[in-house]
Amino acid sequence: MKSIEIYDTTLRDGSQSEDISFTVEDKIRIAHKLDDLGVHYIEGGWPGSNPRDIDFFKKVRNLRFNHAVITAFGSTRRPGIKAENDPNLVQLLDSETSAITIFGKSWDMHVREALSTTLEENLEMIFDSLTFLKKNCPKVIFDAEHFFDGYKKNPEYALKALHSAESAGADWIVLCDTNGGSLPNEVASAVKEVKKHIKTPIGIHSHNDSELAVANALSAISAGAGQAQGTINGFGERCGNANLISIIANLKLKMGYDCVSDANLKRLKEVSAFVDELANKSHWNRQPYVGKSAFAHKGGIHVSAIRKNSATYEHIEPEAVGNIQRILVSDLSGKSNILFKAKEYGIDVDANDPKIQKTLELLKSSENLGYQYEGAEGSFELLMRDALGQKKLFFEFIGFRVIVEKRREDESPITEATVKIKVGDDIEVTAAEGIGPVNALDKAIKKALIRFYPELEELHLFDYKVRILDEDKGTQSRIRVLVESGDLHHKWGTVGVSENIIEASWQALRDSIEYKLNGFKKGLEP
Repeated sequence: MKSIEIYDTTLRDGSQSEDISFTVEDKIRIAHKLDDLGVHYIEGGWPGSNPRDIDFFKKVRNLRFNHAVITAFGSTRRPGIKAENDPNLVQLLDSETSAITIFGKSWDMHVREALSTTLEENLEMIFDSLTFLKKNCPKVIFDAEHFFDGYKKNPEYALKALHSAESAGADWIVLCDTNGGSLPNEVASAVKEVKKHIKTPIGIHSHNDSELAVANALSAISAGAGQAQGTINGFGERCGNANLISIIANLKLKMGYDCVSDANLKRLKEVSAFVDELANKSHWNRQPYVGKSAFAHKGGIHVSAIRKNSATYEHIEPEAVGNIQRILVSDLSGKSNILFKAKEYGIDVDANDPKIQKTLELLKSSENLGYQYEGAEGSFELLMRDALGQKKLFFEFIGFRVIVEKRREDESPITEATVKIKVGDDIEVTAAEGIGPVNALDKAIKKALIRFYPELEELHLFDYKVRILDEDKGTQSRIRVLVESGDLHHKWGTVGVSENIIEASWQALRDSIEYKLNGFKKGLEP
């Protein structure tokens, strides 16, 4: 079975989508999730473009990834200067990644009009930049920007750009359909021709402006490309990038290519929903393979046939990608997911244990209220262990109060939170001030508990997200709060839902503390 390398650029190209903004902590969590999925490269960002990406590369260099290679992204040197004097290239090396990707122009029109330089100078820029990077970095990848448009207009020059990259020692040459306007037959034809002239391994990077990004990627691979670049859920500028979820599923299940393991293929739905949640976007129900509706059937002939043989209306077994079959009339299914998560958490439970059904009922009722557990692994494990009788009670909640006072227009509000809790026979009433109600609550509950549980000293809040669930109700809508917390060893997400944002935040903070005190170890490494 031929292997295809998967190159993810969600954290760079995907984050250029106009409605997405990842924090550094978001990017780190997504990177770990992608590593668990088994992708080969994770493009972390452009270290010379903004402080957030610089911070990401500083933090990620001390983290351990089991499978993926973290990759920095940038451009060729600027016209008229030496590669070693180009700040962009220097910053790429300063990121200390073991792989670097740079893009260069392969369309003569772009060279003249966008770069305002000569065709010969552009070829030297490609060669000089890659030569310099290759001397200082184990693996260097060249993205031939606008290759397919350039190949249509001036194939001779487009191939010269690739030859410059090859002669400089590029490990991969990636052909980019940057404008997303090519057709699958055009892509396949160009890749076959390139393979006649270039011995370096070829990759494909396609955009979705004609809704053909996935088709173009698969066509390129059929024609001989060995690497597929894209983003989770197709995030990206304009109409987005090739959707790696669909690419991976099609390569593995339909085309017989090895790209991730069978076990990791079952993570596709989980990864898709996880990235959506951290991007603060609703999951697309009808997304192929992983959407909630992808294997949903409603009444009549379909349901009758599905009950006899699922292949009558399902092109794959949904479990292969971590999804489930849903009969909408009776909503059958879901137990297998609970058992899968129990195994993941190291919980030994019998499939016939009635507590599994209790867990499923709790999950469904919670989701009906607006809870969502992708990105909130801590809350889900607490829910599951509580239903199974494995959750320990460390404190009892009695009440809280939050006061926000603003005395003058030009002064910041003053926020104070008071919490009342019971630990054993002791009742603690503690107050704390904070920068906003959530920060004050966080300080107050830790202050109340730290005498009993000193390990809470190392518990920190890393990220906080809010989503409105009922857009038509305005300020009366339900709120979902997603909190990311962690200690010296792990990170975990927790969730709360309420019409009151303080109550929703309290739920998420409480779960975070309970997760820590229960000593669960499933969270990500910080």
